[in-house]
Amino acid sequence: MRIGELAERAGTTTRTLRYYESRGLLPTRRSGNGYREYDEGDLRLVRQIRTLQDFGFDLEETRPFVECLRAGHPAGDACPASLAVYRRKLAELDALIDQLRSVRAEVGAQLLRAESQTATGPDPQCEFGG
Repeated sequence: MRIGELAERAGTTTRTLRYYESRGLLPTRRSGNGYREYDEGDLRLVRQIRTLQDFGFDLEETRPFVECLRAGHPAGDACPASLAVYRRKLAELDALIDQLRSVRAEVGAQLLRAESQTATGPDPQCEFGG
């Protein structure tokens, strides 16, 4: 298939596919007339990259998954390097969740403080009277 068809089937743009090629994630094969040519395996690679990016993985983090697929594994996460990326991403997500919980607790405390002040009457310092 040619680049336009691959882009359409993968739900992306030809510009994105060229970028993946420039980063070494998508192989570059040309036909005799110079057109880029792709196969179903390339479609799997692009779909894997897109799925991981949708989950918040940056482009470089997708590399082990792509390499795993290229090595002939039916799933891009069947290799040790892919599993290591999953572990790092989970640790990163856990840290973000902890940070969000902390921020949420602070905002909740501020809301309670503000509501208790409002219940005792308007604050003369507040220009809106509340």
